[in-house]
Amino acid sequence: MRNKYLVFRLHPDEDLLAGIIEKCVKKHLNAAAVISAVGCLKEVRFRTADGHSVFHEINDFEVTSLSGTISGDGPHLHIQLCDAKLRSIGGHLLKGCLVNTTMEIVVLNLENEYILSREFDDSTGYDELVVKEK
Repeated sequence: MRNKYLVFRLHPDEDLLAGIIEKCVKKHLNAAAVISAVGCLKEVRFRTADGHSVFHEINDFEVTSLSGTISGDGPHLHIQLCDAKLRSIGGHLLKGCLVNTTMEIVVLNLENEYILSREFDDSTGYDELVVKEK
């Protein structure tokens, strides 16, 4: 991908994570960072801070933050949400977060400067980001 940014909109009922992955794969984007996401969700699913539990709720949520990295091995994204009562929740983004009315996303292309991959890290038990400068 030649452009420095990938900017797109997801529509009602689209899956947030699947949509981001699909757009990046289509553009052959393997080193990137999500820098902005504005919109709302009607169903959310994310992994909580304990690393195992999954939070799932059908409710209206405003996305207040979405950030993380995207490599050829997959994304690592965290989401922060606010409900109608101004309750803030968030965690590790999983498939199953469905767009309510819109989701406007900006992704920063890092491919000219970095090669991003993920490798298993014994100390964390997860595939962790490996960054190599070009």
